[in-house]
Amino acid sequence: MMSLLGRPDVDAGEVFVNFNQNITSLAVATSGGYSLYSLGSVDSTLDKIYHTKSDELFLIERLFESSLVAIVSQRAPRKLKVCHFKKQSEICNYSYANTILAVKLNRERLIVCLEESLYIHNIQDMKVVHTIRDTPCNPQGLCALSSSSEHCYLAYPGSVTAGEVQIFDAINLHAKTMIPAHDTPLAALAFSPSGTEIATASERGTVIRVFSSQDGSRLFELRRGLKRCVSIVSLSFSTCAEYLVSSSNTETVHIFRLDRSATETAEGHGGKQSSDDWMGYSFFRFLSKTVTSYLPTQVTDVFSQGRAFASVSLPEAGVRRMCAITTIQKQLRLLIASQDGYLYVYSIPTVEGAECQLIKRHDLRLEDHYAMDIKGLNSGVSIGGAAGVPPGGTGGAGAGGSGGDGKSAAPVVGGGGDKPGGSYASAVKGDEPAGPSSSSA
Repeated sequence: MMSLLGRPDVDAGEVFVNFNQNITSLAVATSGGYSLYSLGSVDSTLDKIYHTKSDELFLIERLFESSLVAIVSQRAPRKLKVCHFKKQSEICNYSYANTILAVKLNRERLIVCLEESLYIHNIQDMKVVHTIRDTPCNPQGLCALSSSSEHCYLAYPGSVTAGEVQIFDAINLHAKTMIPAHDTPLAALAFSPSGTEIATASERGTVIRVFSSQDGSRLFELRRGLKRCVSIVSLSFSTCAEYLVSSSNTETVHIFRLDRSATETAEGHGGKQSSDDWMGYSFFRFLSKTVTSYLPTQVTDVFSQGRAFASVSLPEAGVRRMCAITTIQKQLRLLIASQDGYLYVYSIPTVEGAECQLIKRHDLRLEDHYAMDIKGLNSGVSIGGAAGVPPGGTGGAGAGGSGGDGKSAAPVVGGGGDKPGGSYASAVKGDEPAGPSSSSA
């Protein structure tokens, strides 16, 4: 979800942490290799699925519960490798003209984000089906891909000076809508599980907004804080889509409840309510309209913005953290994976304003210290040398978009020119063997 290239925390030995699309596993990359963990019993134990020694990685994405992972190493930051981790084999690799800043996956598409272009691959055969060129400069690799195959949308910044979100239909390959989300540039993007909603935050970090990804209408406006501007690091919908969680460079993680029933009631006066509830609601609306009619727009916005349902205060500020909310063994859990090497598990209260209770703290470095010494991934394949130059790679990866400026040329297939076949497509849909019988030279 985040690129660590060129960041001081990499040099300081921080770990890369990343959840898969449906929050069933956690990827952890350190200087010595990477590990994959199952989150099914995270309340008590963290079950290791896989560990391997490899070059230091700064990007790793697992495709749902399949055996497919997409990785980018610090030694070759322009080369994407798609691997079958259970077979310890490389399926294919692609080299790009510039550094890969982000990689996103779902069951239909694989997205590679460069600073000024986006490549859309068909994940069934890894061919490039489209290239979005000359995008606004995006040095952080900010983009989001819906995990839904039905609403397979890609989002990326539409401006370097304002918080515009460009929504692109990654199946039908056309721009869908542009959302003027914020006055200042974007800092975070996240799709809901269905892909029909997108959450946004700007560099100011005080307000989080939720829009319809289909027509761009604003659905929710949530206030993270009033006192200070912060850098939003992580933004994520819960797997049930009823909550939104955000983390920043502060020590506080905020959870917002997306009360769609209240919104529907307010709009259509529907549902059965007690007279007391309805009178209270009516009085609140009357008071809000009366008071805010005499106040500046900036103040009335504060009245209408939702506040955090719950929050968590962690020991230290300035640590990058990835957050997720999912149901584990029928219980709603907040998971916070931090790049100082810890995974926190919290319960989420049912009453607004109550505290989240810490259930478990897993030490990811300790877990990796006792990992099995499994044969390194693709030990027969050289991934050193000049960055982005595949060993013996030839041939084009397929055409996408139109034109070419040299800065965003079509990626080159490496690994001896082998392309993924039918077995690869089967592995995308399930967890079957994938990759060519001899995947490396």
